[in-house]
Amino acid sequence: MRTGEDISARIVAFAQALRRAGLVIGTDQVLDALQAVALVGVARREDVRQALFSVFVRRQSEAALFDQLFRLFWQGRSPIPEELAALLPRSPVPPTPPPGMARALEALRPERPRAGVSEADEEVELVLTYSADEVLRHKDFAQMTAEEEAAVRAFLRTLRWPLPPRRTRRWQPGARRGRPDLRRTLRRALRHQGEVLRLAMRLPRYKPRPLVVLCDISGSMERYSRLLLHFLHAITGGLRRVESFVFGTRLTRITRQLRLRDVDVALAEVGRTVQDWSGGTRIGEALRTFNYRWLRRVLPASGVVLIISDGLDRGDPELLAREMARLSRSCYRLIWLNPLLRYEHYRPLTRGMRAALPYIDHFLPVHNLASLEQLGRLLASLDRRTPGTVVAE
Repeated sequence: MRTGEDISARIVAFAQALRRAGLVIGTDQVLDALQAVALVGVARREDVRQALFSVFVRRQSEAALFDQLFRLFWQGRSPIPEELAALLPRSPVPPTPPPGMARALEALRPERPRAGVSEADEEVELVLTYSADEVLRHKDFAQMTAEEEAAVRAFLRTLRWPLPPRRTRRWQPGARRGRPDLRRTLRRALRHQGEVLRLAMRLPRYKPRPLVVLCDISGSMERYSRLLLHFLHAITGGLRRVESFVFGTRLTRITRQLRLRDVDVALAEVGRTVQDWSGGTRIGEALRTFNYRWLRRVLPASGVVLIISDGLDRGDPELLAREMARLSRSCYRLIWLNPLLRYEHYRPLTRGMRAALPYIDHFLPVHNLASLEQLGRLLASLDRRTPGTVVAE
């Protein structure tokens, strides 16, 4: 490592790289980092790492990202070329790159210079950007390039899912609006010899509506599994009460893993937990496991269930119909997302889909960003009690 003013400039540049990677770093932390490195010295590399780690890392989920970025930045390694990145395995959760590596490489990627760009060029660029965004919204997840997938993942991290809270049977005190609360009014009157000086009011109490997501990770869903896991991470961070499960030949709960703030670390933990990637599909057995083991623990009657699957089931259709009927009776809404609905002439003719369809409240596609936006609009309108099965165009 170099010393003097050069090391101070490098620390400032390292802080900027961490900020681009998603860490919240202010000017005060940069000043603390400069002081910490000055106190420990630069003779030992590990001392510098520990000093910067103690200043910049606030959460355990940020540790892996910090370590990867520190190693790449201070060793002077350039990011992996695009040709090598394209050769990386494209499994749902690739185990080869360490956690945080993707975001570290993205943070170290040099920004393109914009010198000499005229106003007319900027207008053309804005038009092209808008057009590209429109194309990306309607492009199938299975046909996207690596760059387009990265853009979709970045977009999913910014989404906020408007699942409306449900109205409970309980009431809470209101200031000047609502219904009269006669019981509380009489209790207050007892303090003043029975004279009513002010009328107490009450308002209905609202609670967040629970959401349970069961995602198919079998071989027929492999082309969509990568982005769907990012989708699960986005809604887990955007809503308060979300339970996430994946299934192929068995059911696995991944709620705890998806609650990690860093998406790379979260999906790496999911990859280590789930054992049946890209295998067969037994939806009926997975639903039976959920109904008998998890239903009463994570799904009240006011909850919404979201099943993501193409319905290509290898199990018993009678078992699937029986478990779908029980699940439908136990939740507020049952929504099925099927990527095969992207085809205009698709008909649910498989045994599994025909067995499940009578118990589905809403039947929607999930193959591009536009379909996820349609899902968001549906979740926002659930309390309007729109009955019947909905099939998107």
